[in-house]
Amino acid sequence: MRFYVASEEDLLSGVVTDIYFKRTVNILRARNMRKKVRMEFHSMSLPEGYEWAVFTGLEEALKLLEGKPVTVYSMDEGTLFKPGEPLLIIEGFLDDFIIYETALLGILRHYSSISTKAARLKKLAMNKTLLFFGLRAVHPVLAPMVDRAAFIGGMDAVSGVASEKYLGLTPSGTMPHALIVVFGDQREAWKAFDEVVEDGVPRIMLVDTFYDERTEALMAAETLKERLHGVRLDTPGSRRGNMRRIVEEVRWTLDLHGFKNVKIVVSGGIDEEELVKLRDIVDAFGIGTSVSFPPSIDISADVVEVYENGVWKPIAKRGKLPGAKQVYRKRPGLNDIVRLLDSPGDVPPDYEPLLKPYIIDGKLVRKPPAVSEIRKYVLEQLKEIPDPS
Repeated sequence: MRFYVASEEDLLSGVVTDIYFKRTVNILRARNMRKKVRMEFHSMSLPEGYEWAVFTGLEEALKLLEGKPVTVYSMDEGTLFKPGEPLLIIEGFLDDFIIYETALLGILRHYSSISTKAARLKKLAMNKTLLFFGLRAVHPVLAPMVDRAAFIGGMDAVSGVASEKYLGLTPSGTMPHALIVVFGDQREAWKAFDEVVEDGVPRIMLVDTFYDERTEALMAAETLKERLHGVRLDTPGSRRGNMRRIVEEVRWTLDLHGFKNVKIVVSGGIDEEELVKLRDIVDAFGIGTSVSFPPSIDISADVVEVYENGVWKPIAKRGKLPGAKQVYRKRPGLNDIVRLLDSPGDVPPDYEPLLKPYIIDGKLVRKPPAVSEIRKYVLEQLKEIPDPS
């Protein structure tokens, strides 16, 4: 038996690829077809109702391409983009890098899909806290990557223990139903949590295991008193009914008995519609599958220029626009114009180019920022745009 996961060496050596790219390399080299090209990565359309997406995964893409005989231009990681805009351009001989297209697209599509969903939820959440609990929905080998993508997109905290090692993020979480079931008495489980878990962890108690949420919430408050930070409602779908009414009951009961300071956290099947319905009466949300398995941001890669007779010749398959492109943006907002990379023409002086050189002839020339800085950049942009429709 084994874990069916690719190693870092498999990625860097091009083992993780589609067979047609390997055959393409063999054909090009057999015919001595050494042509320098510019390949553009873009998303020509977004999921229904999406007007923007968040470009993430760049650091891993650069890790894959560093040391290869290529030059890479890219948007900064965390940049919000619109359909049709170039996100990243690779310049080099096609047979030197085509074998990495599969891995690059997998990295950028998966990252950007998760980060975009997290950003949409964060934009809708107002000032409420979003906790990412989505690791159980993905293969465990992906845990640090998924936590990173969700955090960059706007999740306030992640639950993965491995993310402290890989990302420097302190994990957050409450307790599972299994703990309470094993104790057989929710009060004993809550007291054990309070007595054993380190003091810096907020005392947020799960209150829907044996009795209804209103009853258990009051039991938790009376058991822990001033040490109780919050209660979490993870009501299963079969018992959920009108979740807003349940939360209102819990809030009313806690307030009635003098526990107005106790926060309410809701988890379990939270997506955009549920979040909007509850955001005015809930203090925090635990969100998992809707971020772990989001609508796909369909990023593709196409050759858009070929270097012939000393000049770059625009060329592309039908349905795509020939010519390597640059995006210029005027902030605040996504006020963008797209021009040819080498001949942009007149660009207003208050517009800044988004694609920057990150690798030149295989050498990394721009260091990716820390994950916290990327997240900050995303949140700054979210403040400049309307809520998702």
